Amino acid sequence: MNEFILKEIKTDNIEKEVARIGYDKAYADCGAQKFKYKNIKIYNLTLPQANILKQTALSVGADCATHRETITAKIDKTDCILGGSISQLKKIADKLKKQPFGLKNLSEDIIGFLNKDKITNTKIVGILNLTPDSFSDGGEFLDYEKATAHFKYMVDSGADIIDIGAESTKPYSTAVSAEAQIDRLLPILEFAKEKNLAIPISIDTRCAKVAEICIKNGASIINDVSGFDFDENMADVVAKYGVKVIIQHSKGTPENMQDNPYYDSLIDEIYLKLKEKIDYALSKGIKKENIIIDPGIGFGKTREDNFEIIKRIEEFYGIGCEVMLGLSRKSLLNMQDYDNDMKDIFTVALNTLAIERKVDYIRVHNVRLHKILLDVTDKI
Repeated sequence: MNEFILKEIKTDNIEKEVARIGYDKAYADCGAQKFKYKNIKIYNLTLPQANILKQTALSVGADCATHRETITAKIDKTDCILGGSISQLKKIADKLKKQPFGLKNLSEDIIGFLNKDKITNTKIVGILNLTPDSFSDGGEFLDYEKATAHFKYMVDSGADIIDIGAESTKPYSTAVSAEAQIDRLLPILEFAKEKNLAIPISIDTRCAKVAEICIKNGASIINDVSGFDFDENMADVVAKYGVKVIIQHSKGTPENMQDNPYYDSLIDEIYLKLKEKIDYALSKGIKKENIIIDPGIGFGKTREDNFEIIKRIEEFYGIGCEVMLGLSRKSLLNMQDYDNDMKDIFTVALNTLAIERKVDYIRVHNVRLHKILLDVTDKI
């Protein structure tokens, strides 16, 4: 009796594997779509929409999960999970074009979703804290000479962006005045200009006044950890100057965000809140290509929540904006009693997963170590 040998294929390049067994090369790209699978969550469908979608999926050999009461009409709306190969999902989208209840629009959304290939070279965002109470370096760079030296060191080490903050937003910290932030930030912006350091500078601030003055002095990105919640004028400032903005998810404020944070559905709630903030930004005139999203590791999340975000970071790509992940030296490492060198080693380990999952930006304290990591992973 023959012994059968089986092996699961784990690769991003199924086309190459299909060609290797002798599959028709002329049809390889199209044929490979039968072996690439996606599970897509679609929110808030009416019952007619959900029932038609499910029957359409079944008709091509795929499937669609809906609420159990969809068939009894005891509910008004349901979320759905549509699953199948790329080939099947395209067939479903094609069939939906001829269906009523607005499903033609869903057809276009599915096609757009399938055509989003995540191709990115992860960029390094170096952190410069100009605060006396940072959780990671506790005032080390509050001194001008040390701050500018570290700025230059991160540039020379291979940073793609420098993110400068003058207000700690660690758990249970309190707000810092706009004037105090500006006093700390402007000398560093002037240093970058004087030394002709041609690198994008991000300003980590929740305050629109701080953002505007820094933009006028050379900053090209605003990193608002409150996601526009702290200052109602922030979106207007970003739109006015046409700069990039990092919209972060945060549940609560630094003063209370770690007081027993709880989610019914962690990833869904963060995803939908970020989508809401993006829609708000667009309504204010901010261009979508200028928006970066950050799910907010440590901002109103438990340690388990943080690891869940890292494992499922790819789900946020569906929003259609670049994604940043900032986990450097944070409490999820559970290494409060260790020095920063040790924390950086484990930060690199977790960021290896982020790079493998094609995150657009990693925000880190140790730029040099992560530049080496990127050089190595690029070879892989």
